[in-house]
Amino acid sequence: MSCTFKIVCAQCNLCGISLHSEYQLCSICGTLHSVDQYLNIKLTDISVTDPEKYPHMLSVKNCFIRGSVVRYVQLPADEVDTQLLQDAARKEAMQQKQ
Repeated sequence: MSCTFKIVCAQCNLCGISLHSEYQLCSICGTLHSVDQYLNIKLTDISVTDPEKYPHMLSVKNCFIRGSVVRYVQLPADEVDTQLLQDAARKEAMQQKQ
């Protein structure tokens, strides 16, 4: 089974998470709740982009995506605060030196 996810971030909301496998093709949008070091992703307030095809997903409000099936995370450059990321990386590097 081959799985790929594409995650696109837009103003704290993730949209366009697609699971492609030999069994299903499903796209969801939601708000990013957390990501851990294994790329396990938790989403809240999710919605299915094709509810007619996946009516069983309409009642689901939160989801967990196992990190081992995440191939890559793609974020549009204009939606990422690079200064905030650089500051956080700098602080973490300074803490590791101490």
